Amino acid sequence: MSKSKDSSAAETEGGEEFSVEKVLDRRVVKGKVEYFLKWKGYSNEDNTWEPEENLDCPDLIAQFEDQRKKKEAAAIGKRHEDKEQKKRKSTPVPTNTKKRMTEEKKPEGFDRNLEPERIIGATDSSGELMFLMKWKGTDDADLVPARIANEKCPQIVIKFYEERLTWHSPTHDEENSSKADPE
Repeated sequence: MSKSKDSSAAETEGGEEFSVEKVLDRRVVKGKVEYFLKWKGYSNEDNTWEPEENLDCPDLIAQFEDQRKKKEAAAIGKRHEDKEQKKRKSTPVPTNTKKRMTEEKKPEGFDRNLEPERIIGATDSSGELMFLMKWKGTDDADLVPARIANEKCPQIVIKFYEERLTWHSPTHDEENSSKADPE
């Protein structure tokens, strides 16, 4: 390549100069600033990171830094705006609204005064054994503490456990071998 008189250039060890089309990014490596450059006449695959001291394109660097500062300021402004919105959302709810919210909360589990039909499943993810209870006359199901279900509907709890029992009986060969070889 021939030497260019363009001020946006970088000189190689062989004395050639390449023209910088645009500064794309900035980073600091071992305390030194480097810029990611798009070269005039080359594709994006040929973009390279170059140390600031090797560059002679102050106008393009200044333009990039101005844009970067504007983006940072916009991002800071956005974060500030988000914080303000969160503050507004987390302002205390007036007590009459709190009261209305608790009044509107639907009863769950046995508080619904429905008759339990069966236990669909069980979990202890909350740290307490809970049954997923299906109610008669509705498609609804609620998690209820096992300790309460044990008291209010013990037969349904027993049926749930019985359905999941597996019996292990010895096979015919095991019976014969145990009779022939008593301990």
